[in-house]
Amino acid sequence: MKYKSVLISLLSVVLYFIQGCSPSNAPISNLLVISGNTMGTTFTVKIVKNNFLHLGDYNLKVKEIEEGIHGLLKDINMKMSTWISDSEISLFNKADRDKWVGISGETALVLSAALKISDLTSGSFDITIGPLINLWGFGPDRRPVRVPSEEDIKTAKEITGYKKLSLRSSPPSAKKEASELYCDLSGIAKGYGVDSVAVFLDSKGFYNYLVEIGGEISVRGNNGKGEEWRLGVLSPDGLNSIKKIIKIGDKAMATSGDYHNYFEKKGVRYSHIIDPETGRPIAHKLVSVTVIMDNCMEADALATGITVMGPEKGYEFAVKNSIPIYMIVSDGEGYKDIITPSFRSFQVDTRDN
Repeated sequence: MKYKSVLISLLSVVLYFIQGCSPSNAPISNLLVISGNTMGTTFTVKIVKNNFLHLGDYNLKVKEIEEGIHGLLKDINMKMSTWISDSEISLFNKADRDKWVGISGETALVLSAALKISDLTSGSFDITIGPLINLWGFGPDRRPVRVPSEEDIKTAKEITGYKKLSLRSSPPSAKKEASELYCDLSGIAKGYGVDSVAVFLDSKGFYNYLVEIGGEISVRGNNGKGEEWRLGVLSPDGLNSIKKIIKIGDKAMATSGDYHNYFEKKGVRYSHIIDPETGRPIAHKLVSVTVIMDNCMEADALATGITVMGPEKGYEFAVKNSIPIYMIVSDGEGYKDIITPSFRSFQVDTRDN
């Protein structure tokens, strides 16, 4: 599961995420907070209570929304988690080659978006690198931490490659060229989950809210103070300090980084983010990438793909495609910020606070 640097919504100065909080024990404020666990991480939904004024009985509506969100995320997890042996994607991974396997429309949508972004990033984002993720000990197999041999890496690479995966829309089905092909949606499913919860809230008449899953965020309207939501990206210094504050409007944001999910052997640090081309963990100086898009699913996948590219190639790719990104790069003595021109308008001048 890709580690996400923590993104925080600043309701006043800093954001607090309340783990395991339900409406009955939420703090007294103008926000309804719903949170819990999903996809191997946590989620938080914040809804401005003023949204409920025209929706009838408050307590009944809160229960409906809470049950709806939990049910929706449970359904996505059962479709797309490789950590669940009988999930839809796990069953597809066990299927034989050259056989069309029926899948839900939701899974087909995510697979289609993944293939689109794989093409756009020339394979830097690739959902079929599951065998490599497992080989390096970062997948559901939970193997002992070890450095694979070159022969093991070569063998795993031979059964990866997004071009070996085919989709058809009617009926929704997927097919693979090799029986061993293994799809891992951890780099895109959380973003899809955020989008799905946002669509659900829209359908219920809400217009001021924040949805966050494992650091992936989508916001609409204003916060509890009637001000535009502010989001912060944490510094990689481990001190929980805020590196940058941004306002994204009615958009989504995702961050990919290797702050914590890695292992070390003989003084060498091995990141959990695998380069599909080399079959090895990334080894460049790019610490994290924050991407802003209209939807969180694309932002999620692009953040991973750009992280794999590294600072120079990733920056060129983002500029060419007009993608707003913010990169934190290690320079040996500390960290430096790199932003694309399209990202500048989202920054908050802290001198105004």
